Amino acid sequence: MDSTQRILVTGTGGFIGFHLARLLLAEGARVQGYDGMTDYYDVALKQRRHAMLLQHEHFTTKEALLEDRETFDALVDDFAPDMIVHLAAQAGVRHSIDNPRAFLEANITGTFNVMEAARRLEVKHLLMASSSSIYGANTDMPFAETGATDRPLSIYAATKKANEGMAHAYAHLWGLPTTMFRFFTVYGPWGRPDLALSKFVEAILDGRPIDIYNHGEMYRDFTCVDDLVRAIRLLMDCVPPQPGTAPPPPDWDSLSPAAPYRVVNIGNSEKVRLLDFVEAIEAALGKRAVRNYMGMQMGDAPATWADATLLHRLTGYRPQTDIHEGIARFVAWFRDYHGR
Repeated sequence: MDSTQRILVTGTGGFIGFHLARLLLAEGARVQGYDGMTDYYDVALKQRRHAMLLQHEHFTTKEALLEDRETFDALVDDFAPDMIVHLAAQAGVRHSIDNPRAFLEANITGTFNVMEAARRLEVKHLLMASSSSIYGANTDMPFAETGATDRPLSIYAATKKANEGMAHAYAHLWGLPTTMFRFFTVYGPWGRPDLALSKFVEAILDGRPIDIYNHGEMYRDFTCVDDLVRAIRLLMDCVPPQPGTAPPPPDWDSLSPAAPYRVVNIGNSEKVRLLDFVEAIEAALGKRAVRNYMGMQMGDAPATWADATLLHRLTGYRPQTDIHEGIARFVAWFRDYHGR
């Protein structure tokens, strides 16, 4: 990728968008960021991420909401991206229970504005973030892209399911090549403070108890952010073909027969027990946690586990950062950032 490649990335003040933008810039692309800088969590952290990106001559950014269609359209028309990677969203499964309207406005209206801009500019490839949470009550694991996603357990998951349906319709109607990726519990340096890893590390350092839901009998497919953005970068080159221009897809491919549209899991393909996750944090910190065992929390899925076979077959890549290595990296960053 070189400086002639123009990539629009939404959510560059966010955790994943920041890391992806940094990777793209390192490869020589021109990156236009866009972020609403909402106060769901500490805006200062988002500003620090943007400040680091702005040190690169090929990065520019706009701070505005995706729901502000006029501002977004003007930015997109001026930048004229070759590709769009849409990562901005109102996040937080539990927050979606308390404030569902914010999720409808950001994740539905905002995503619609992104798709409309991509259609109008006829970008080469639109890539958008979905979530492993859309597998909901599905218990057939590991989760495959062709598995059931019709029983979401939260409004957040429902908005991501809606995004996938909207994207397929646009891909079909307008021939817009689109890839949706489903993330599985992303963690790493510069991570969100509302996520379990940040909360656990801070509480353990402070000597406060950590809440362990479902008495620790929860499982997650933890994915290091460095692995995640490398997978996204590789998928950018895997443009779904137009129907009829390629042989029918094999059974393992989620490519739609009716549109240039594909869904891809990005996960470590390893189901990790929550208590093992806690023990890895304790090892990295050299300090034991005070554990407060609790029941299941509303909206949570008891387990996630990715079948990432499709990602490997498309790109030759497998996320593989060990949970102990990834947590050690996060703890080192956390101590440095917070002076702990």
